[in-house]
Amino acid sequence: MLAFAGCGVSEEARGAGLTDPNIEPLRKTKDEWRALLSAAAYNVLFEEGTERPFSSPLNAEKRDGTHLCAACLLPLFDARTKFESGTGWPSFYQPIEGRLGTQRDWRLVFPRTEYHYARCGGHQGHVFDDGPEPTGQRWCNNGVALQFVPAGEELPALRT
Repeated sequence: MLAFAGCGVSEEARGAGLTDPNIEPLRKTKDEWRALLSAAAYNVLFEEGTERPFSSPLNAEKRDGTHLCAACLLPLFDARTKFESGTGWPSFYQPIEGRLGTQRDWRLVFPRTEYHYARCGGHQGHVFDDGPEPTGQRWCNNGVALQFVPAGEELPALRT
């Protein structure tokens, strides 16, 4: 398994979710990511940390718009798929297709499915099978790993 960008996800797992041929993978060193991100965002995205529950302002975000990866700025979730899960983290029932890679996480003794952004490899959170219809999934995301852009505002250029 080849690790990349300072996180434990393999190149195979990372590339497995990126299905859009027009999106180029983004590789940066740990030092490059540290210079671009807050300490909290870096910890979650590239050290696989977790922010405290109920600490993200994105929990209360109800507007239409797009949630982007805070590292590489590729859109990850349409705000219309966001729901209140009561967990303390922004939760969505469906990501934008082709943007995530998943792998098993055994750090809490029981297996979970963690997901990483397929473009930069940044750790976003975990997916569970206790979400609402139509998917029944809960993509539980760390708020510091996201950037929100309200509908009607221009999305930022992808980070290079």
